[in-house]
Parts: sequence; structure tokens; C-alpha cells
Amino acid sequence: MVRHRSIRTALGAVVATLALVAASIAGASGAQAAAPPPPSIAALGDSITQATDACGYKDCPAYSWSTGTSSSVKSHATRLKAAGATTLAVYNNAVTGSKAANLLAQAQKAVAQQAQYVTVEIGANDACTTTVAGMTPTATFSASVLAALQTINQGTPTAKIFVASIPNLKQMWSLSKSKAGARLVWAAGRVCQSMLAKPTSTAAADNARRDQVQARVVEFNTALAAACAAVSNCTFDGNAVANLAFTSSHISVLDYFHPSIAGQAKLAEVTWPLTPYGAP
Repeated sequence: MVRHRSIRTALGAVVATLALVAASIAGASGAQAAAPPPPSIAALGDSITQATDACGYKDCPAYSWSTGTSSSVKSHATRLKAAGATTLAVYNNAVTGSKAANLLAQAQKAVAQQAQYVTVEIGANDACTTTVAGMTPTATFSASVLAALQTINQGTPTAKIFVASIPNLKQMWSLSKSKAGARLVWAAGRVCQSMLAKPTSTAAADNARRDQVQARVVEFNTALAAACAAVSNCTFDGNAVANLAFTSSHISVLDYFHPSIAGQAKLAEVTWPLTPYGAP
């Protein structure tokens, strides 16, 4: 009986220990809940974040996926305010036409603004050039992005950074290449000619060119992930935007390339759960 009692006592201790471990795991899981909203947000990037051509042939920042104010988009800024950041300071530092080389100046601006949450969407213009030869080398792109993220880290160490991947440019071509209006605008406006030149051509050289541009985009996204991993408080979207299956409704009918209002809303919807503030 004494031996049986000892065994029961030992088993009881094991059960108690397992219960403590389970509680600890549950507590750790709970600790991963969404972070409290920050007092400020700054958006860095290019025309995507300025919502160019979403409401006319111009920048339409009210519809930006990151800092927009329109209820039809439900931007990150709108969601932060709904989460309690009622006095959120909002800055959109993105500049239409920007490449990775321009990101450092935007990052310095965010530091001067002391933004505590910074979103980054950059790279489309590094691949969208007049010719394939004009695309930014991947190493150059990588160094530019890393320098910008390090500047944020050093200038505002407590700021959280969210880096979004670059959309699939070949998919943008595929969505609209059969539309006469798209072909007219792409040619007249010289839109992303590295990808969109001769949109209906099935020649081997043109297929290879499009593949080469998209391959560079993939390299850029890998570089974005690596740069984000190399600094503190940075979250990469895991290629969520790169893998997003846009539909025609998500693309502006003004240039058949930039996100429409619905497209901006989709970007916000897809990226928000991946941020420190949208975590379940």
C-alpha cells in the first residue's frame, strides 16, 4: 500500500507539472495577442501607397491601404483608430515614382516625425522600367532597403515596421492584356514597358522578357524579407501581397495597372492581420 501511495503521489506531481506547463503555454499564446495601437503611423513607398489613379489621374491618398481615411478602404490607419488610437498622427511619406534608392529620405522623414508604426511598400518601380536592362540590380535594391530600415531602427528604436511584398507584375499584364483600352493606355503612357511592351505578343523573346521582369520582382521580395529580418521590430508580409490573386475589379480602369479603390481595400484587408496590431 505504501508503494502504491508513493506511485499515486508521484503521478499527482506529474499531472500538476503538466498542468503548469499547459498554463504556461496558454499564457505565452495569449501574449501574442495584438499589440496596443501606436500614437502615430507613417507610410513609405511609391504610387501604390499614394493610391495613384484610384480616384482620377492623380494621387488619391484618402484611399491608401496604409494611411487612407476612406471608409470604403479601411486602411491600417482607420483600423488603428478603431482599435483605440483616436488621436493617431498620420503621415503618408510615399512619393509616386519612387524606387528603393528614394526610400532612405522617406525613412529619415518618418524618424523626424517620430512615427511609431511604419509601413513600407517599395520595388515596383525598380522593376517597371523602360527596358529590362534598366531594372535595378538586386544587390543595389537590397542595400537601399536595408539602409532605410536601419535608419528607422536607429532613429526610433521603439517603432514597429511592416514591410509589404511587391505585387505580381506579370499577373497585372495577364489581367488586362486582352483589353484594347489597357493596350492603348500602356503604350501612350509608356506604363511599365519592361513588362507591358507588346502586350499581346507571344514571341519567345517577349515571353522571356516578361519572365525576366517577374523573376527580378521575386528577387526583390526575397531581399525585402531578408532586410526586414536583419533589423529589429520588423514584420514582413510573407509574400501575402505577392501571392494576392487580383481580379479586374481590383485594378484602376484609368491605367489598368494601379490598384483601384477596391484593390486598395483588398491590400488593407490582406495585410492588416499580418501586422503586430492586427494579430488574432
